[in-house]
Amino acid sequence: MPRRGFLKSSAGLAVGAALGAYTPLSAATARRAIGANDRIRIGIIGCGERGRTAHMEGIFKHLAATNFEIVAVCDTWSVARDRANAKVREWFGRDAKACVNHRQLLELDQVDAVMIATPDHHHTTHLEAAAKAGKHIYVEKPLATEMDKLVRAVDAVKAAGTVVQVGTQLRSLPSIVGAREVVQTGKIGKLSRVEECRNDEKPYWYQYLGRDVKKEDVDWQEFLGDRPKRPFNAEMYSAWYGHYEFCQGPIPQWGAHFLDMAHYITGCSIPASCVCTGGIFTWKDEHQFTTPDCIQATWIYPEGFLLTSSNNLGNGFGNTRKFFGDKGVLKVDNWNAPTYSAQGGPRRDGSLRGELAVTPIERPDHFLDWLQCVRSGKTPHASIDAGYQHAVACLMAMISYETGRRTVYNAAKRKIETT
Repeated sequence: MPRRGFLKSSAGLAVGAALGAYTPLSAATARRAIGANDRIRIGIIGCGERGRTAHMEGIFKHLAATNFEIVAVCDTWSVARDRANAKVREWFGRDAKACVNHRQLLELDQVDAVMIATPDHHHTTHLEAAAKAGKHIYVEKPLATEMDKLVRAVDAVKAAGTVVQVGTQLRSLPSIVGAREVVQTGKIGKLSRVEECRNDEKPYWYQYLGRDVKKEDVDWQEFLGDRPKRPFNAEMYSAWYGHYEFCQGPIPQWGAHFLDMAHYITGCSIPASCVCTGGIFTWKDEHQFTTPDCIQATWIYPEGFLLTSSNNLGNGFGNTRKFFGDKGVLKVDNWNAPTYSAQGGPRRDGSLRGELAVTPIERPDHFLDWLQCVRSGKTPHASIDAGYQHAVACLMAMISYETGRRTVYNAAKRKIETT
């Protein structure tokens, strides 16, 4: 699509330059592409709510069109494994191979591809291992909680040449593809600010309290991974989202979606700098959660605009999502029905009249796109490069939050530095 306004013709290449070229159909990927008549054999790594209701049900609706089967399920909690296998029995009439850890699953010869929906601190470990095992991969966001692990995982994917789809599915929505067209054809002019404010009345990790998790049903050490060892804690296992060492909170959890959407719509590169601050201000109680319930991050991009992501989990009012240009504004308060207008544009030229609905541009949904790319070897909508970009932005924010300092990205060293 043509780029006007603030976008430079080379901006979309900046991420690839920072990471190294990523060929849409490399020789290695072509060798691993699965034939049109071959059944794709899938393993599920992480059988919680995300793994079962989003991943498994998300691909199941494409069963007839894509010819796959789920042959293995993996989770550290036996109850979750059993629930996932119940779906497999319902859909395929037999049990999948049940595994306690990802290593057991990846050793299975009959697995062609995996879907990763494990706790955040495991994403890079499982991504790297799956890539080295030669599997095609669908992996949840946020892609990483540590920069060095992110680099290793991305390098493993590129060396393997397997198809990877990152779970930032907004870029697969026809409405968001249409919003990209609005911005990149210059309808709202040069961007100065992109902002999201996504709030709720209570942190989402509270909904997981009260689950009946028994020590004998859990591989606790496997769940901890490389985190400090400690005695089994059922509440910590159930509501891991509320513990910072396992989940860094709303910026990488919710903000990753917004960041990836903004990167896709604008075609921008990796942020130049970030500052982030927040804390636990409302939900101080007996659960002693350590994930911030109120946090705000601000990034500056080389293309010359500022982006903010703000979350208050102590009051649900004020949700908004906007792209501000000098000719108008794009409003994405509703993912599925964005609008744009000349409102507030100091250089509005009369070309926009009233509140205009974004015209959707159709494309396959996120799961179908991944399954199709596994067959063809093509690059999916949310490639590993796109995942790297939003992961770096999230890590810049969280390192700033942890240190109280401004962060910058060093592209040559692939490191985040504080100033």
